[in-house]
Amino acid sequence: MSGRKAGIVSFSIHHPTRSILYRSFSFLFIKNSIYIEPINGKKKCLASGAEVYTKMEELGKEMVQHCKGLPLAIIVLAGLLARKNTIKDWINIQENVGVYISRGHFPEDHEIRVKSLTRLWIAEGFISLTQQRQGSRETMEDVAYNWLNELVERCVIQVGQRSSNLENIKTCRMHDLLRDLCLREAEEENFLQVVKGSHKNEAMHPVSSSSSMVTYVSPMGKIRRLAVYLDENDDKLVPSLGERGGHLRSLLYFGPNDDWWFPKRKELIPSMFKDFKLLRALMIEGMDDGKVKIELPREIGNMVHLRFLSLRNSNIKSFPPFLGNLICLQTLDFRVTDGDMFILNVICKMNKLRHLYLPLSYRARGILQLSTLGDLQTLNSVSSRYCDLNDLAKLGYLRKLTIRLSSSQSKNLEKILDAAGSVLNGIRSLWLENDVGMESGAEVSQIVARCGQIYKLELWGPTLELPKEFHSYSNLTKLLLWNCALKDDQMAVLEKLPNLKSLRLWRNVFEENTKVLVFSAGSFPCLQFLGLYSLKGITEWRVEEGAMPCLCKWVIDYCRELSTVPDGLRHHSTLKELKIENMPKLFCSKLEEGGEDFHKIQHIPSLIIQNPRE
Repeated sequence: MSGRKAGIVSFSIHHPTRSILYRSFSFLFIKNSIYIEPINGKKKCLASGAEVYTKMEELGKEMVQHCKGLPLAIIVLAGLLARKNTIKDWINIQENVGVYISRGHFPEDHEIRVKSLTRLWIAEGFISLTQQRQGSRETMEDVAYNWLNELVERCVIQVGQRSSNLENIKTCRMHDLLRDLCLREAEEENFLQVVKGSHKNEAMHPVSSSSSMVTYVSPMGKIRRLAVYLDENDDKLVPSLGERGGHLRSLLYFGPNDDWWFPKRKELIPSMFKDFKLLRALMIEGMDDGKVKIELPREIGNMVHLRFLSLRNSNIKSFPPFLGNLICLQTLDFRVTDGDMFILNVICKMNKLRHLYLPLSYRARGILQLSTLGDLQTLNSVSSRYCDLNDLAKLGYLRKLTIRLSSSQSKNLEKILDAAGSVLNGIRSLWLENDVGMESGAEVSQIVARCGQIYKLELWGPTLELPKEFHSYSNLTKLLLWNCALKDDQMAVLEKLPNLKSLRLWRNVFEENTKVLVFSAGSFPCLQFLGLYSLKGITEWRVEEGAMPCLCKWVIDYCRELSTVPDGLRHHSTLKELKIENMPKLFCSKLEEGGEDFHKIQHIPSLIIQNPRE
């Protein structure tokens, strides 16, 4: 039973208290844990020489003050320092205290998107290339992710979701005690304030209250970072900070339970953007009531220091021209819910952009210029109708690319690909959609053929044939195919991929006359996850012995014409989970104990059957 929540122990005789260590004992614990001693033949000594020892002790005592005597925090700090054996490493940790306490922005038990978190760190200047490992060519994003990994390894934060190949962390959570510590430390340092309406934080005090607005802020100093938590009772809350707002560097909004939200009075929206001229990070996600389209106020164009702007999943009406004033932007996430809008040719002014997310579907007057965005690492999404694919040759740092073929490029595609060859060879993640039709299937194959180093590939729409060298793409670990209409013989190409770990097949992956899928012996040697979704026309599926020897999880979803699971399942000793969703009741009943297919799956530890259908 956990005693961390007062409500759990509120009926006990004694009031719940947290164990606190005095500062001297706190540092003594760290000192004994990591052996900071000038000379000792029996213990591993991180410090050599009295001068180095003195400096490390000085740094250690300074850092331990941030722990506020909380044993869990002290243990975490000791764990971080134990792996660092130079003064430079210790100074690095000291200088990155902001990385730790900035996570107090996020609500309790909130699933934090790792990409957003690390990009916020970069936007606020917590991460720099001086922190990269010696001799490496890491980007700031790599450095930030390394920091995150270290925090995970030392149990400072908890892993939420991982990618399907289990290699990368997608979301993370924060231990509630450490979050409490971060908030206390952040408030004392004027680093961060959390604004709530109906649930007043202990450290917050009301400064204004009216029928239209409820705002709580701390009376201390100048606020640098503000997080606003909304729920169904206070979704009209908008910060009104007066002179304090002029010093704000970060403003993040969080809807109730990570859900959609919208102010009850639309006229309050402009006040969210006023008097924040020094803002570096602004996140307003999920602002959508399904009805009202939001016109961005002109004030946002005055935030010329802005480095991070995310309006993801908000119902924004248009892409206004004054966004071109935001020349310091590093991350622009404009994946809004209404994609049917005109994108103006002002993005070219944002030449510091590192990550650009445009709506999946948009229009433009003329051709959008992207050649000036030389620092771009993420480009989502490029429309061949409204963007010049020749610009790709100028984007030397590009690692993640989303392309929508909305007009045929067959006349000059080869020339374009030749010019962008080195850039495409550096792509690590490629998302490619063919909106033109069968006649552009060859163009899809041509583009994929130039991206030989990709780790992740998603193909949406007619592809017909994969590149001849595709079977030798040794870096490819994640693959999604949707409505590709591949020829039957392309399975022989897919199954030879040497390091593929995740495979998702959707709808008409193969030609319409394909009725039988065959996974031959020795195929997919490293595959760990297989998902089959809404496959049409497939009535039989054969898995030969020795196929997919590393498979751990298998999902079959809405493959209505598939009559039974393959006999080859009996040979998969590594399979830990079989998930059946939206399949006919007859299909599902065969898998139950006593059913005719139960012997095929009885060795699998976890069988999940959801939503069987008539």
